[in-house]
Amino acid sequence: MDELNRKTVEEFKQAEKNKIIVLLDNIRSAYNVGSIFRTADAFLIECIFICGYTPPPTHRSVHKTALGAVETVDWMQFENIADAINQLKQNDYTVYAIEQAEQSTALDQVTIPSNKKTAMIFGNEVTGVQNEAMLLSDGCIEIPQHGMKHSLNVSVAAGIVLWKLVHG
Repeated sequence: MDELNRKTVEEFKQAEKNKIIVLLDNIRSAYNVGSIFRTADAFLIECIFICGYTPPPTHRSVHKTALGAVETVDWMQFENIADAINQLKQNDYTVYAIEQAEQSTALDQVTIPSNKKTAMIFGNEVTGVQNEAMLLSDGCIEIPQHGMKHSLNVSVAAGIVLWKLVHG
């Protein structure tokens, strides 16, 4: 661990975070949630908002897959996505849905200053980001894809988007 220069839980808690909040809306798989916690830890994400029926970090499978990231990454739980978005907007966050939609902006065309408070919504594995959240969002970002499926696992999509936001 020392050779990898990994932070302790306390060092992580004290480290300056990227001004990014991840909203997980009605994610079915606890394993996807755990994986996203690990990604959030890797990129020093400020917080994860657990919305709807998304399994919280107290769920055994989330805890197992997160490999300790539930101890480092802050999180909050909301009954519905609208409450989470409204709280973010009251605190001057710009909220984006990550979804394939008309008038979306390709991720490779997005530039968000590192000091700007930003939130990214990742939706259900089958149905995506719900309509209500799309309407409340400030914009929509799409990951360009060139294969036949045009579909990524939500944890993979989160990894791609968060890497882009943190590394420009």
